[in-house]
Amino acid sequence: MKREETLKLIAGQSEGVWDLVIIGGGATGLGVALDAVSRGYKAIVLEQSDFSKGTSSRSTKLVHGGVRYLAQGNIDLVREALRERGLLQKNAPHLVQNEIFVIPNYSWWDKFFYTVGLTVYDLLSGKLSLGRSKGISRKEAISRISTIKQEGLKGGVIYHDGQFDDSRLAVNVAQTISEQGGGVLNYLEVTGLIKKDGKVAGVQAVDNESGKEYSINGKAVINATGVFVDEILSMDQPDHKNIVRPSQGVHIVLEREFLPGNDAIMIPKTDDGRVLFAVPWHNKVVVGTTDTPLNEHSLEPTALEKEIDFILHTADKYLTKKPTRSDVKSVFAGLRPLAAPQGDSQKTKEISRSHKVMVSDTGLITITGGKWTTFRKMGEDTVDKAITIAKLPKVKSASEKLPVHGAKESVDFNDPHYFYGSDMEEIKKLMKKEPALQDKLHEDYQHVKAEVIWAVKNEMARTIEDFLARRIRMLFLDARAAIDMAPEVADLMSRELGKDTEWAKNQVDAFTKLANQYLLEKYEPQQA
Repeated sequence: MKREETLKLIAGQSEGVWDLVIIGGGATGLGVALDAVSRGYKAIVLEQSDFSKGTSSRSTKLVHGGVRYLAQGNIDLVREALRERGLLQKNAPHLVQNEIFVIPNYSWWDKFFYTVGLTVYDLLSGKLSLGRSKGISRKEAISRISTIKQEGLKGGVIYHDGQFDDSRLAVNVAQTISEQGGGVLNYLEVTGLIKKDGKVAGVQAVDNESGKEYSINGKAVINATGVFVDEILSMDQPDHKNIVRPSQGVHIVLEREFLPGNDAIMIPKTDDGRVLFAVPWHNKVVVGTTDTPLNEHSLEPTALEKEIDFILHTADKYLTKKPTRSDVKSVFAGLRPLAAPQGDSQKTKEISRSHKVMVSDTGLITITGGKWTTFRKMGEDTVDKAITIAKLPKVKSASEKLPVHGAKESVDFNDPHYFYGSDMEEIKKLMKKEPALQDKLHEDYQHVKAEVIWAVKNEMARTIEDFLARRIRMLFLDARAAIDMAPEVADLMSRELGKDTEWAKNQVDAFTKLANQYLLEKYEPQQA
Protein backbone atom coordinates (compact mmCIF):
# COMPACT_ATOMS: atom_id res chain seq x y z
CA MET A 1 0.00 0.00 0.00
CA LYS A 2 2.35 2.69 -1.31
CA ARG A 3 0.77 6.09 -1.93
CA GLU A 4 3.48 7.41 -4.26
CA GLU A 5 3.28 4.35 -6.52
CA THR A 6 -0.50 4.64 -6.84
CA LEU A 7 -0.23 8.37 -7.63
CA LYS A 8 2.23 7.53 -10.44
CA LEU A 9 -0.21 4.96 -11.74
CA ILE A 10 -3.13 7.39 -12.02
CA ALA A 11 -0.86 10.14 -13.40
CA GLY A 12 0.15 8.01 -16.35
CA GLN A 13 -3.05 5.96 -16.58
CA SER A 14 -0.58 3.32 -17.67
CA GLU A 15 -3.01 0.56 -16.81
CA GLY A 16 -5.83 2.08 -18.84
CA VAL A 17 -9.32 2.73 -17.54
CA TRP A 18 -10.37 1.46 -14.11
CA ASP A 19 -13.43 -0.78 -13.95
CA LEU A 20 -14.65 1.01 -10.81
CA VAL A 21 -13.66 4.41 -9.45
CA ILE A 22 -14.96 4.58 -5.88
CA ILE A 23 -15.38 7.92 -4.12
CA GLY A 24 -15.13 7.55 -0.34
CA GLY A 25 -12.67 5.62 1.83
CA GLY A 26 -14.92 4.74 4.74
CA ALA A 27 -16.61 1.40 5.41
CA THR A 28 -18.92 1.68 2.40
CA GLY A 29 -16.33 2.58 -0.25
CA LEU A 30 -13.81 0.07 1.06
CA GLY A 31 -16.51 -2.61 1.06
CA VAL A 32 -17.29 -1.90 -2.60
CA ALA A 33 -13.62 -2.10 -3.58
CA LEU A 34 -13.06 -5.26 -1.52
CA ASP A 35 -15.87 -7.03 -3.34
CA ALA A 36 -14.73 -5.69 -6.72
CA VAL A 37 -11.16 -6.95 -6.36
CA SER A 38 -12.43 -10.31 -5.08
CA ARG A 39 -13.97 -10.74 -8.55
CA GLY A 40 -10.84 -9.59 -10.38
CA TYR A 41 -12.07 -6.13 -11.37
CA LYS A 42 -9.71 -3.14 -11.34
CA ALA A 43 -10.96 -0.81 -8.61
CA ILE A 44 -9.56 2.31 -6.98
CA VAL A 45 -10.72 4.07 -3.80
CA LEU A 46 -10.31 7.85 -3.49
CA GLU A 47 -10.64 9.42 -0.03
CA GLN A 48 -10.53 13.18 0.57
CA SER A 49 -9.05 12.75 4.08
CA ASP A 50 -7.79 9.59 5.78
CA PHE A 51 -9.45 6.19 5.55
CA SER A 52 -12.44 6.07 7.95
CA LYS A 53 -11.79 9.66 9.10
CA GLY A 54 -15.54 10.30 9.31
CA THR A 55 -18.35 8.11 10.59
CA SER A 56 -16.47 4.84 10.06
CA SER A 57 -14.00 5.45 12.93
CA ARG A 58 -16.69 6.69 15.33
CA SER A 59 -18.96 3.69 15.81
CA THR A 60 -20.01 1.94 19.02
CA LYS A 61 -17.39 -0.71 18.10
CA LEU A 62 -20.01 -3.41 17.55
CA VAL A 63 -20.37 -6.00 14.81
CA HIS A 64 -23.99 -6.86 15.46
CA GLY A 65 -27.35 -7.79 14.05
CA GLY A 66 -29.02 -4.92 15.85
CA VAL A 67 -31.29 -5.91 18.72
CA ARG A 68 -33.31 -2.71 18.38
CA TYR A 69 -33.97 -3.39 14.69
CA LEU A 70 -35.44 -6.74 15.78
CA ALA A 71 -37.74 -4.85 18.16
CA GLN A 72 -38.79 -2.67 15.20
CA GLY A 73 -39.69 -5.80 13.25
CA ASN A 74 -36.93 -5.40 10.64
CA ILE A 75 -36.26 -9.13 10.44
CA ASP A 76 -34.54 -9.09 7.03
CA LEU A 77 -31.98 -6.47 8.10
CA VAL A 78 -31.22 -8.36 11.33
CA ARG A 79 -30.85 -11.69 9.51
CA GLU A 80 -28.51 -10.13 6.93
CA ALA A 81 -26.43 -8.37 9.59
CA LEU A 82 -26.11 -11.50 11.73
CA ARG A 83 -24.88 -13.46 8.75
CA GLU A 84 -22.36 -10.74 7.89
CA ARG A 85 -21.28 -10.64 11.56
CA GLY A 86 -20.37 -14.31 11.35
CA LEU A 87 -18.54 -13.92 8.04
CA LEU A 88 -16.56 -10.95 9.32
CA GLN A 89 -15.43 -12.83 12.40
CA LYS A 90 -14.16 -15.60 10.12
CA ASN A 91 -12.40 -13.18 7.72
CA ALA A 92 -10.94 -10.82 10.36
CA PRO A 93 -10.55 -12.95 13.52
CA HIS A 94 -7.79 -10.63 14.76
CA LEU A 95 -10.24 -7.71 14.97
CA VAL A 96 -13.67 -9.21 15.71
CA GLN A 97 -14.19 -10.85 19.08
CA ASN A 98 -17.16 -12.57 20.69
CA GLU A 99 -18.60 -10.27 23.35
CA ILE A 100 -21.18 -11.20 25.99
CA PHE A 101 -23.79 -8.50 26.63
CA VAL A 102 -25.85 -8.33 29.80
CA ILE A 103 -29.29 -6.71 29.80
CA PRO A 104 -30.09 -5.95 33.46
CA ASN A 105 -33.77 -6.50 34.25
CA TYR A 106 -35.62 -4.55 36.91
CA SER A 107 -38.98 -6.24 36.22
CA TRP A 108 -39.92 -9.89 35.72
CA TRP A 109 -41.76 -9.02 32.53
CA ASP A 110 -38.60 -7.54 30.98
CA LYS A 111 -36.68 -10.72 31.71
CA PHE A 112 -39.32 -12.82 29.96
CA PHE A 113 -39.67 -10.35 27.06
CA TYR A 114 -35.94 -10.11 26.28
CA THR A 115 -35.32 -13.83 26.76
CA VAL A 116 -37.95 -14.60 24.12
CA GLY A 117 -36.79 -11.80 21.78
CA LEU A 118 -33.15 -12.83 21.95
CA THR A 119 -34.03 -16.46 21.28
CA VAL A 120 -35.34 -15.19 17.93
CA TYR A 121 -32.06 -13.24 17.52
CA ASP A 122 -30.14 -16.50 18.03
CA LEU A 123 -32.28 -18.40 15.55
CA LEU A 124 -31.75 -15.73 12.87
CA SER A 125 -27.97 -16.11 13.15
CA GLY A 126 -28.22 -19.79 12.15
CA LYS A 127 -24.93 -21.65 11.76
CA LEU A 128 -22.95 -18.44 12.28
CA SER A 129 -24.19 -17.99 15.86
CA LEU A 130 -21.66 -16.68 18.40
CA GLY A 131 -23.47 -18.35 21.32
CA ARG A 132 -26.91 -18.78 22.82
CA SER A 133 -28.72 -16.15 24.86
CA LYS A 134 -30.32 -17.04 28.20
CA GLY A 135 -31.92 -15.54 31.26
CA ILE A 136 -29.68 -15.24 34.31
CA SER A 137 -30.36 -14.84 38.03
CA ARG A 138 -29.87 -11.68 40.04
CA LYS A 139 -26.80 -13.28 41.61
CA GLU A 140 -25.20 -14.06 38.25
CA ALA A 141 -26.02 -10.61 36.87
CA ILE A 142 -24.17 -9.05 39.82
CA SER A 143 -21.23 -11.44 39.46
CA ARG A 144 -20.91 -10.56 35.78
CA ILE A 145 -21.39 -6.79 36.21
CA SER A 146 -20.08 -5.98 39.70
CA THR A 147 -20.79 -2.26 39.25
CA ILE A 148 -24.47 -2.68 38.29
CA LYS A 149 -27.04 -1.00 40.55
CA GLN A 150 -28.60 -3.75 42.64
CA GLU A 151 -31.68 -2.04 44.05
CA GLY A 152 -34.74 -3.56 42.37
CA LEU A 153 -32.61 -5.81 40.15
CA LYS A 154 -34.53 -9.01 39.30
CA GLY A 155 -31.94 -10.67 37.10
CA GLY A 156 -30.84 -10.28 33.53
CA VAL A 157 -30.50 -11.72 30.06
CA ILE A 158 -27.20 -12.39 28.32
CA TYR A 159 -26.62 -12.61 24.58
CA HIS A 160 -23.63 -12.70 22.24
CA ASP A 161 -22.55 -10.15 19.63
CA GLY A 162 -19.31 -9.01 18.03
CA GLN A 163 -16.97 -6.26 19.20
CA PHE A 164 -14.29 -4.81 16.90
CA ASP A 165 -11.93 -1.96 16.10
CA ASP A 166 -13.51 0.03 13.28
CA SER A 167 -10.66 2.10 11.84
CA ARG A 168 -8.20 -0.78 12.18
CA LEU A 169 -10.56 -2.85 10.04
CA ALA A 170 -10.69 0.00 7.51
CA VAL A 171 -6.88 0.07 7.27
CA ASN A 172 -6.65 -3.72 6.95
CA VAL A 173 -9.35 -3.78 4.27
CA ALA A 174 -7.47 -1.06 2.36
CA GLN A 175 -4.33 -3.22 2.56
CA THR A 176 -6.32 -6.23 1.32
CA ILE A 177 -7.61 -4.23 -1.67
CA SER A 178 -4.07 -3.20 -2.52
CA GLU A 179 -2.78 -6.78 -2.22
CA GLN A 180 -5.56 -7.98 -4.53
CA GLY A 181 -4.48 -5.55 -7.25
CA GLY A 182 -6.69 -2.58 -6.44
CA GLY A 183 -5.70 1.01 -5.67
CA VAL A 184 -6.32 3.04 -2.51
CA LEU A 185 -5.48 6.70 -1.99
CA ASN A 186 -6.09 8.93 1.00
CA TYR A 187 -5.98 12.75 0.83
CA LEU A 188 -7.12 12.67 -2.80
CA GLU A 189 -10.29 14.74 -3.07
CA VAL A 190 -12.77 14.37 -5.91
CA THR A 191 -13.62 17.86 -7.21
CA GLY A 192 -15.74 17.02 -10.24
CA LEU A 193 -17.10 14.34 -12.53
CA ILE A 194 -15.90 13.58 -16.06
CA LYS A 195 -18.77 13.08 -18.51
CA LYS A 196 -18.75 11.63 -21.98
CA ASP A 197 -21.89 11.68 -24.15
CA GLY A 198 -23.95 12.61 -21.11
CA LYS A 199 -22.66 9.69 -19.02
CA VAL A 200 -20.28 9.76 -16.06
CA ALA A 201 -16.92 8.39 -17.25
CA GLY A 202 -14.55 9.28 -14.44
CA VAL A 203 -13.59 11.92 -11.89
CA GLN A 204 -11.44 14.99 -11.50
CA ALA A 205 -9.43 14.92 -8.28
CA VAL A 206 -6.80 16.93 -6.44
CA ASP A 207 -4.04 15.66 -4.18
CA ASN A 208 -4.61 17.56 -0.91
CA GLU A 209 -0.91 17.21 -0.08
CA SER A 210 0.69 18.51 -3.28
CA GLY A 211 -2.18 20.36 -4.94
CA LYS A 212 -1.62 18.33 -8.13
CA GLU A 213 -4.74 17.58 -10.18
CA TYR A 214 -5.65 14.25 -11.73
CA SER A 215 -8.20 12.93 -14.23
CA ILE A 216 -9.17 9.34 -13.46
CA ASN A 217 -11.29 7.43 -15.96
CA GLY A 218 -13.61 4.63 -14.92
CA LYS A 219 -16.21 2.38 -16.52
CA ALA A 220 -18.34 2.88 -13.40
CA VAL A 221 -18.14 5.63 -10.78
CA ILE A 222 -19.43 4.82 -7.28
CA ASN A 223 -20.52 7.52 -4.83
CA ALA A 224 -19.89 5.92 -1.43
CA THR A 225 -19.31 9.05 0.64
CA GLY A 226 -21.71 8.55 3.56
CA VAL A 227 -23.02 11.88 4.85
CA PHE A 228 -21.31 13.57 1.87
CA VAL A 229 -23.26 11.72 -0.86
CA ASP A 230 -25.32 14.82 -1.67
CA GLU A 231 -22.18 16.83 -2.53
CA ILE A 232 -21.23 14.27 -5.17
CA LEU A 233 -24.82 14.04 -6.43
CA SER A 234 -24.81 17.83 -6.81
CA MET A 235 -21.71 17.57 -9.02
CA ASP A 236 -23.79 15.27 -11.22
CA GLN A 237 -27.05 17.25 -11.08
CA PRO A 238 -26.75 20.84 -9.74
CA ASP A 239 -30.48 20.98 -8.91
CA HIS A 240 -30.28 17.73 -6.92
CA LYS A 241 -32.49 17.48 -3.80
CA ASN A 242 -30.72 16.12 -0.71
CA ILE A 243 -31.39 12.47 0.09
CA VAL A 244 -29.43 12.26 3.37
CA ARG A 245 -30.03 13.89 6.73
CA PRO A 246 -27.21 13.39 9.24
CA SER A 247 -27.97 12.13 12.73
CA GLN A 248 -25.26 12.49 15.35
CA GLY A 249 -24.22 9.74 17.72
CA VAL A 250 -21.92 10.56 20.64
CA HIS A 251 -19.82 8.27 22.84
CA ILE A 252 -17.78 8.88 25.97
CA VAL A 253 -14.81 6.80 27.08
CA LEU A 254 -14.22 5.91 30.73
CA GLU A 255 -11.68 3.87 32.69
CA ARG A 256 -12.37 0.16 33.23
CA GLU A 257 -13.19 0.72 36.92
CA PHE A 258 -16.72 1.65 35.78
CA LEU A 259 -17.12 -1.77 34.10
CA PRO A 260 -14.30 -3.98 35.42
CA GLY A 261 -15.39 -7.37 34.03
CA ASN A 262 -15.22 -8.70 30.48
CA ASP A 263 -18.95 -8.36 29.76
CA ALA A 264 -20.73 -5.41 28.15
CA ILE A 265 -24.03 -3.80 29.20
CA MET A 266 -26.98 -3.11 26.92
CA ILE A 267 -29.78 -0.86 28.17
CA PRO A 268 -32.68 -1.42 25.74
CA LYS A 269 -34.77 1.62 26.68
CA THR A 270 -33.48 5.10 27.45
CA ASP A 271 -35.17 8.50 27.78
CA ASP A 272 -34.61 9.30 24.09
CA GLY A 273 -35.79 5.89 22.86
CA ARG A 274 -32.37 4.58 21.86
CA VAL A 275 -30.43 1.73 23.37
CA LEU A 276 -27.35 2.53 25.46
CA PHE A 277 -24.24 0.38 25.41
CA ALA A 278 -21.28 0.20 27.75
CA VAL A 279 -18.63 -1.88 25.97
CA PRO A 280 -15.10 -2.87 27.07
CA TRP A 281 -12.67 -1.71 24.38
CA HIS A 282 -8.84 -1.56 24.48
CA ASN A 283 -8.89 -1.64 28.31
CA LYS A 284 -11.33 1.27 28.48
CA VAL A 285 -15.14 1.45 28.38
CA VAL A 286 -17.06 3.04 25.49
CA VAL A 287 -20.49 4.34 26.54
CA GLY A 288 -23.09 5.55 24.05
CA THR A 289 -24.86 6.51 21.94
CA THR A 290 -27.19 9.42 21.24
CA ASP A 291 -29.42 10.26 18.31
CA THR A 292 -29.51 13.95 17.44
CA PRO A 293 -30.79 15.13 14.02
CA LEU A 294 -28.51 17.77 12.47
CA ASN A 295 -28.92 20.13 9.53
CA GLU A 296 -25.24 20.20 8.60
CA HIS A 297 -22.29 17.85 8.57
CA SER A 298 -18.51 17.93 8.79
CA LEU A 299 -15.51 15.63 8.97
CA GLU A 300 -15.04 16.57 12.62
CA PRO A 301 -18.45 16.79 14.35
CA THR A 302 -18.60 18.02 17.94
CA ALA A 303 -20.55 16.51 20.81
CA LEU A 304 -23.30 18.72 22.18
CA GLU A 305 -23.48 19.37 25.92
CA LYS A 306 -26.96 17.83 26.10
CA GLU A 307 -25.63 14.62 24.52
CA ILE A 308 -22.79 14.33 27.04
CA ASP A 309 -25.18 15.02 29.91
CA PHE A 310 -27.63 12.41 28.58
CA ILE A 311 -24.97 9.67 28.48
CA LEU A 312 -23.62 10.53 31.95
CA HIS A 313 -27.14 10.72 33.39
CA THR A 314 -28.25 7.41 31.84
CA ALA A 315 -25.06 5.61 32.89
CA ASP A 316 -25.58 6.89 36.46
CA LYS A 317 -29.01 5.19 36.52
CA TYR A 318 -27.40 1.77 36.11
CA LEU A 319 -23.90 1.99 37.61
CA THR A 320 -22.98 2.10 41.29
CA LYS A 321 -20.12 4.51 40.57
CA LYS A 322 -21.43 7.73 39.07
CA PRO A 323 -19.39 8.87 36.05
CA THR A 324 -18.66 12.59 36.05
CA ARG A 325 -17.28 14.96 33.46
CA SER A 326 -13.82 14.71 35.02
CA ASP A 327 -13.87 10.92 34.48
CA VAL A 328 -14.22 11.24 30.71
CA LYS A 329 -10.98 10.28 28.94
CA SER A 330 -12.31 11.17 25.49
CA VAL A 331 -15.59 12.04 23.81
CA PHE A 332 -16.24 11.47 20.11
CA ALA A 333 -19.12 12.17 17.75
CA GLY A 334 -20.06 10.43 14.52
CA LEU A 335 -22.68 11.16 11.87
CA ARG A 336 -25.05 8.52 10.51
CA PRO A 337 -26.08 9.05 6.88
CA LEU A 338 -29.79 8.48 7.35
CA ALA A 339 -32.46 8.99 4.72
CA ALA A 340 -33.70 12.58 4.77
CA PRO A 341 -37.02 12.52 6.66
CA GLN A 342 -40.14 13.35 4.71
CA GLY A 343 -42.23 16.32 5.86
CA ASP A 344 -41.66 17.33 9.46
CA SER A 345 -40.55 13.93 10.75
CA GLN A 346 -37.63 14.08 13.19
CA LYS A 347 -37.67 10.41 14.21
CA THR A 348 -34.27 9.40 12.87
CA LYS A 349 -33.99 6.50 15.30
CA GLU A 350 -36.94 4.87 13.50
CA ILE A 351 -35.38 5.14 10.03
CA SER A 352 -34.22 1.79 8.69
CA ARG A 353 -30.47 1.20 8.53
CA SER A 354 -30.90 -0.90 5.38
CA HIS A 355 -28.74 0.21 2.47
CA LYS A 356 -29.92 1.42 -0.92
CA VAL A 357 -28.16 1.41 -4.29
CA MET A 358 -29.34 4.11 -6.70
CA VAL A 359 -28.38 4.99 -10.28
CA SER A 360 -28.73 8.48 -11.74
CA ASP A 361 -29.60 9.20 -15.37
CA THR A 362 -25.90 9.74 -16.06
CA GLY A 363 -24.96 6.31 -14.71
CA LEU A 364 -23.49 7.56 -11.41
CA ILE A 365 -24.04 4.81 -8.83
CA THR A 366 -24.76 5.92 -5.25
CA ILE A 367 -24.82 3.64 -2.20
CA THR A 368 -26.38 5.02 1.01
CA GLY A 369 -27.39 3.76 4.45
CA GLY A 370 -26.16 0.54 5.98
CA LYS A 371 -23.67 0.05 8.81
CA TRP A 372 -20.21 -1.37 9.42
CA THR A 373 -21.49 -4.89 10.04
CA THR A 374 -23.00 -5.15 6.55
CA PHE A 375 -20.21 -3.32 4.67
CA ARG A 376 -19.22 -6.41 2.65
CA LYS A 377 -22.80 -7.14 1.53
CA MET A 378 -23.27 -3.46 0.68
CA GLY A 379 -20.19 -3.74 -1.51
CA GLU A 380 -21.44 -6.91 -3.18
CA ASP A 381 -24.83 -5.34 -4.01
CA THR A 382 -23.15 -2.22 -5.39
CA VAL A 383 -20.75 -4.17 -7.60
CA ASP A 384 -23.66 -6.26 -8.90
CA LYS A 385 -25.30 -3.00 -9.98
CA ALA A 386 -22.05 -1.71 -11.52
CA ILE A 387 -21.73 -4.87 -13.62
CA THR A 388 -25.12 -4.12 -15.17
CA ILE A 389 -24.59 -0.38 -15.63
CA ALA A 390 -21.03 -0.56 -16.99
CA LYS A 391 -21.57 -3.85 -18.84
CA LEU A 392 -18.64 -5.50 -17.09
CA PRO A 393 -18.00 -9.21 -17.62
CA LYS A 394 -20.10 -11.10 -15.07
CA VAL A 395 -18.01 -12.60 -12.28
CA LYS A 396 -19.42 -13.99 -9.04
CA SER A 397 -18.47 -12.28 -5.77
CA ALA A 398 -15.74 -14.02 -3.77
CA SER A 399 -15.54 -11.59 -0.84
CA GLU A 400 -17.44 -13.90 1.54
CA LYS A 401 -14.35 -16.04 1.94
CA LEU A 402 -11.63 -13.44 1.42
CA PRO A 403 -9.45 -13.12 4.55
CA VAL A 404 -8.68 -9.55 5.58
CA HIS A 405 -5.02 -8.48 5.81
CA GLY A 406 -3.59 -9.43 9.20
CA ALA A 407 -6.04 -12.31 9.75
CA LYS A 408 -4.71 -14.66 12.40
CA GLU A 409 -6.56 -17.55 13.99
CA SER A 410 -5.11 -17.58 17.49
CA VAL A 411 -5.54 -14.12 19.03
CA ASP A 412 -4.89 -12.98 22.60
CA PHE A 413 -7.29 -10.06 22.97
CA ASN A 414 -5.59 -9.11 26.25
CA ASP A 415 -2.43 -8.26 24.32
CA PRO A 416 -2.50 -4.47 23.74
CA HIS A 417 -1.12 -5.08 20.23
CA TYR A 418 -3.62 -7.79 19.26
CA PHE A 419 -5.17 -5.68 16.47
CA TYR A 420 -2.05 -5.98 14.30
CA GLY A 421 -2.74 -9.69 13.85
CA SER A 422 -0.05 -11.35 11.77
CA ASP A 423 1.66 -7.98 11.15
CA MET A 424 2.97 -7.95 14.73
CA GLU A 425 5.77 -10.30 13.70
CA GLU A 426 6.95 -7.72 11.15
CA ILE A 427 6.81 -4.93 13.75
CA LYS A 428 8.94 -7.07 16.07
CA LYS A 429 11.50 -7.42 13.26
CA LEU A 430 11.67 -3.61 13.05
CA MET A 431 12.39 -3.44 16.78
CA LYS A 432 15.04 -6.14 16.55
CA LYS A 433 16.72 -4.33 13.68
CA GLU A 434 16.62 -0.98 15.51
CA PRO A 435 16.37 -1.50 19.31
CA ALA A 436 15.59 2.19 19.97
CA LEU A 437 12.20 1.59 18.32
CA GLN A 438 11.24 -0.54 21.34
CA ASP A 439 10.90 2.63 23.43
CA LYS A 440 7.36 3.42 24.59
CA LEU A 441 5.52 6.51 23.32
CA HIS A 442 3.86 7.11 26.69
CA GLU A 443 4.62 5.72 30.13
CA ASP A 444 1.00 4.63 30.72
CA TYR A 445 0.56 2.72 27.45
CA GLN A 446 2.32 -0.12 25.63
CA HIS A 447 2.59 1.54 22.21
CA VAL A 448 6.16 1.82 20.92
CA LYS A 449 8.06 3.88 18.37
CA ALA A 450 8.21 0.99 15.88
CA GLU A 451 4.43 1.29 15.41
CA VAL A 452 4.87 4.81 14.03
CA ILE A 453 7.41 3.63 11.46
CA TRP A 454 5.18 0.69 10.53
CA ALA A 455 2.12 2.93 10.07
CA VAL A 456 4.01 5.26 7.70
CA LYS A 457 5.64 2.48 5.68
CA ASN A 458 2.74 0.05 5.46
CA GLU A 459 -0.55 1.72 6.51
CA MET A 460 -0.40 5.00 4.58
CA ALA A 461 -0.39 7.18 7.73
CA ARG A 462 0.35 10.72 6.51
CA THR A 463 -0.26 12.86 9.61
CA ILE A 464 0.13 12.38 13.34
CA GLU A 465 -3.65 12.45 13.57
CA ASP A 466 -3.81 9.46 11.19
CA PHE A 467 -1.55 7.56 13.56
CA LEU A 468 -2.88 8.67 16.94
CA ALA A 469 -6.57 8.64 15.98
CA ARG A 470 -6.98 5.75 13.53
CA ARG A 471 -3.86 3.54 13.61
CA ILE A 472 -3.52 3.12 17.40
CA ARG A 473 -6.82 4.78 18.56
CA MET A 474 -5.20 6.83 21.32
CA LEU A 475 -7.18 10.00 20.51
CA PHE A 476 -10.39 8.03 21.11
CA LEU A 477 -9.14 6.26 24.23
CA ASP A 478 -7.26 8.96 26.11
CA ALA A 479 -7.02 12.33 24.38
CA ARG A 480 -4.64 13.76 27.01
CA ALA A 481 -2.17 10.90 26.49
CA ALA A 482 -2.49 11.39 22.72
CA ILE A 483 -1.52 15.06 23.12
CA ASP A 484 1.50 14.02 25.20
CA MET A 485 2.57 11.52 22.49
CA ALA A 486 2.23 14.00 19.63
CA PRO A 487 5.75 15.57 19.64
CA GLU A 488 7.52 12.18 19.61
CA VAL A 489 5.20 10.86 16.91
CA ALA A 490 5.71 14.01 14.80
CA ASP A 491 9.49 13.67 15.08
CA LEU A 492 9.43 10.03 13.98
CA MET A 493 6.99 10.67 11.13
CA SER A 494 8.82 13.73 9.84
CA ARG A 495 12.01 11.71 9.45
CA GLU A 496 10.21 8.81 7.77
CA LEU A 497 8.27 11.09 5.41
CA GLY A 498 11.19 13.41 4.69
CA LYS A 499 9.54 16.45 6.31
CA ASP A 500 11.21 19.35 8.14
CA THR A 501 10.90 20.58 11.72
CA GLU A 502 8.37 23.20 10.67
CA TRP A 503 6.08 20.42 9.43
CA ALA A 504 6.47 18.59 12.72
CA LYS A 505 5.66 21.72 14.74
CA ASN A 506 2.58 22.48 12.64
CA GLN A 507 1.43 18.89 13.02
CA VAL A 508 1.71 19.02 16.81
CA ASP A 509 -0.08 22.37 17.01
CA ALA A 510 -2.92 21.20 14.76
CA PHE A 511 -3.29 17.90 16.58
CA THR A 512 -3.28 19.52 20.02
CA LYS A 513 -6.07 21.83 18.93
CA LEU A 514 -8.04 18.92 17.49
CA ALA A 515 -7.52 16.64 20.49
CA ASN A 516 -8.86 19.28 22.85
CA GLN A 517 -12.20 18.95 21.03
CA TYR A 518 -12.28 15.38 22.38
CA LEU A 519 -11.91 16.64 25.95
CA LEU A 520 -14.38 18.32 28.29
CA GLU A 521 -11.64 20.44 29.85
CA LYS A 522 -8.79 22.07 27.92
CA TYR A 523 -5.47 20.30 28.30
CA GLU A 524 -2.03 21.80 27.82
CA PRO A 525 0.63 19.25 26.84
CA GLN A 526 3.44 18.38 29.22
CA GLN A 527 6.66 20.24 28.56
CA ALA A 528 9.58 18.05 27.64
